[in-house]
Amino acid sequence: MTVANGSEPKDTGRPTPPQDEVSLPGEAKPDAAKPGAAKPGAASPGADSPSVSELAAGYAEKAGLHRNSAGHVDMLKSAGGVQGIAESILPGLVFLVAFTITRDLTLSLIAALATAAVFTVVRLIQRRPLTQALAGVVGVGISAWLANTTGKAEDFYVLGFFTNIAYIAGMVLSIVLKWPVAGLLFGFVRNEGLEWRKDPERLRAYSLGTWIVVAVLALRLVVQVPLYFMGEPGLTALATTRLLMGAPLYILGLWVAWLVTKPAVGEPAPQPSKPSSSAD
Repeated sequence: MTVANGSEPKDTGRPTPPQDEVSLPGEAKPDAAKPGAAKPGAASPGADSPSVSELAAGYAEKAGLHRNSAGHVDMLKSAGGVQGIAESILPGLVFLVAFTITRDLTLSLIAALATAAVFTVVRLIQRRPLTQALAGVVGVGISAWLANTTGKAEDFYVLGFFTNIAYIAGMVLSIVLKWPVAGLLFGFVRNEGLEWRKDPERLRAYSLGTWIVVAVLALRLVVQVPLYFMGEPGLTALATTRLLMGAPLYILGLWVAWLVTKPAVGEPAPQPSKPSSSAD
């Protein structure tokens, strides 16, 4: 066997470990002291493909759902934390305040964009993921472009309507297909993986939980769309309800959905199946 520098290893009189047990720089060494420890070269069953619980976990994490040390949904963290909530609220608030004071649409839009950009810089300094901040900048940018194109300040909030409609359509479709979004999210937190789909009661519970989130999104449209069509006179009310029915209402809806989908007392939650340790 040849080592990294191309020279042959010297015979020290001690047994040389097999080649597949020699770890490369930066790799974790196998624990040879433990009996039955798997060798790096040995593939465990299903190692190349993720389990259903891992798929559910990945989906939930991408959706921004987090759980705390007690195994429950961390509502604040799932909403983006204090910084994430501020990122979603402040650009719209700055726009409203600036437009109310100056009545200058262009200046107000620039102020909102600048606020969103500041959060991106803050995340760069903190070396935190930029996904949420960049999404906020893009969203504020599109909203500003719409309002600047039409010359109507209320059009700054139009993008949010279409976003809500898209989410409602996706969630209703997930219920129809019997893959309710609440199940995909909460199933990860409860370590159910996707096994809940085999239980009709759990499937119904997660469908109901998804309908609760749909109701929250629909309520936004019911309240805000009429204010939008009022034009500039309804701008202050539109902006205010947009702030109140944003992250705060989302957290409330998520919490209610969590409670509704909680397994009944004494009913064990279905556990994801694990591969057998013995060879088939």
